Amino acid sequence: MSNTKQLHRSLGLRLVVVVVIGNIIGSGVYKKVAPMAAELHSPGWVLVCWVLGGIITLFGALSNAEVAGLLADTGGEYSYYKRIYNRFFAFIYGWSLFTVIQTAAISSLAYVFAQSLHSLAAVPPLLSSWAEVSIGGVFYPFADFSVKLTAILLILFLTWINSRGIKAGAGLGTAILLLVFAGIFLIIFFGLGSGQANLGQSFSLQTTNNTPVTFSAIFTAMLSAFWAYQGWAAIGFLGGEIKDAKRTIPRGITIGVLTVISIYLLVNATYLSVLSVPALEELYQAGNKIAAIEAVKSFWGAGGGFFMSVLILITTLGCTNATVLASCRTYFAMAREGLFFRKAANLNDAQVPGSSLVFQGVWACVLVLSGTFDQLTDMIIFAVFIYYGATTLGVFILRKRMPEAPRPYKVWGYPVVPAIMILFCAVLFCNTIMVRPREAAIGMGLMLTGIPMYWWFLRKNKPDNAPVEEAEPKAMVNS
Repeated sequence: MSNTKQLHRSLGLRLVVVVVIGNIIGSGVYKKVAPMAAELHSPGWVLVCWVLGGIITLFGALSNAEVAGLLADTGGEYSYYKRIYNRFFAFIYGWSLFTVIQTAAISSLAYVFAQSLHSLAAVPPLLSSWAEVSIGGVFYPFADFSVKLTAILLILFLTWINSRGIKAGAGLGTAILLLVFAGIFLIIFFGLGSGQANLGQSFSLQTTNNTPVTFSAIFTAMLSAFWAYQGWAAIGFLGGEIKDAKRTIPRGITIGVLTVISIYLLVNATYLSVLSVPALEELYQAGNKIAAIEAVKSFWGAGGGFFMSVLILITTLGCTNATVLASCRTYFAMAREGLFFRKAANLNDAQVPGSSLVFQGVWACVLVLSGTFDQLTDMIIFAVFIYYGATTLGVFILRKRMPEAPRPYKVWGYPVVPAIMILFCAVLFCNTIMVRPREAAIGMGLMLTGIPMYWWFLRKNKPDNAPVEEAEPKAMVNS
């Protein structure tokens, strides 16, 4: 394939909102209330952390929207960082996406999909005699191997689907999202209307162990909330395929994030109204149970468990698909500048970066074998907030460097809102190192492999490392 082919700007606002929401709503909305309850021992404080997580996410989204409105292009933050900082920092970001942030997101979502599928249909264990084989006592690649194999097959399938064209992937995402919305609103309606519901219980700030909630516990619990909110920035990766991207991306991010915050507060209040904190703590300690399933079973019985397992399957399928769809565009942009594997710069006959999809899919499959769901998600949140802070800092830098540049959107509450976001990112970074040192060390180690890789790519692709400008497509496809 020739790398002179160009991406087509075919996505309008509707599909941008679908991709934003589809990248956010995944497994976290069903699983993360239990670890938050185990950390905080109070239903009211769990909801407070959901609210705080939503506010901080919105602050980051609004700051990102200003930068996107000014610099939108294929690759999202990778393209922004070249303008704000330099090519080296942009590369480290892109490499972090590949090694930790986006590929681990794909892996963990596919892992939860596989868990839910296996809860519906019993599958014989595979390679159970190898389950205790480990790498350094940290990674157990053959533990729960039948679940991991299912997750790998899903990643390969979605990689193939998205290689057929961006409209195919976005269309699948729209259909799945409608089913997810219907399912979540059924839970809220019937859950809060059931005899088991005690909505007042959801807002109690009293802790079950009668000890005060600590600052560190709030930040640790918010790691779980942030996993559930993670993914909204992925729409920036598709900047070269969005019509009027500098206006559409900010609008799509804002609409999508506000929608998700509202849904999360309603559905988590529902869980906490039908399940006590001690019950949620037991679910978390059990390790193999999903809070949302147990909540719905409390008012719908065994049929509720089946309903939730199907809904989780559909939701994680949609979120995995949205993440596969968006993420590979950054590696494509990097490869076109000689800063990634050369083949990733190719577009296939469907005008999508097929080789980049393959690189992404293979590494995501490796990460499935590397660890558990919670290990992967803590690694992601630690890494991603470094770059949320860097993008938000870019608002200040660009205001000073390009004061007269037209900005389709300016962040609300400047300079207070972006300053709060930057401060929060710094505190969360430090807190994660203290409370999750292993996950932080693994995530940082994978990110830092980008330093030697940067020089290796520069030397290997030296004749081709000048940026390739993308021409504006002649034909526009309506969404």
